Amino acid sequence: MPEFKPPRPGEIEIELPVAFDAGVYFIGRIRTPWTSTSDCPKSSSQRSDVVATIEIFPPFTAGLRDLGLFSHALALYWLDRARRDLIEQVPSHLATPRGVFALRSPVRPNPIGLAAVEIVDVGASSLRVRNIDCIDGTPLIDLKPYYASIDAVSDATRP
Repeated sequence: MPEFKPPRPGEIEIELPVAFDAGVYFIGRIRTPWTSTSDCPKSSSQRSDVVATIEIFPPFTAGLRDLGLFSHALALYWLDRARRDLIEQVPSHLATPRGVFALRSPVRPNPIGLAAVEIVDVGASSLRVRNIDCIDGTPLIDLKPYYASIDAVSDATRP
């Protein structure tokens, strides 16, 4: 595991289990202009003009068939350089700690990123998208078509 800064006051570390419960196949890599987490824009308004490329590995390229029929997709990716052992964090925009499951932070036991991306175009082994927020080279776990009728929750709330 890489070296990380010590927890901030109010943050809680946990000891992670020794073994994993499941395996994942990385199906591709995401290419962005950002080389560190501090470079990644936090809000979609700051990244909506940036076009990123998602490269799909053989033998998964056939899975891109018909994805171009959709305007958007959900991209799930593995934040491979994120810390995994903080269960409570103090985000820079808050003064008090929150449980990791009440945050969108990449620092979590299973560092899975999620973005609703706009599909710019789909090629034979890659697609170009807008509105993704990860470091260049981030492994891709999955792509799923976005359906506004079932994925959008019009009455959702947040603090």
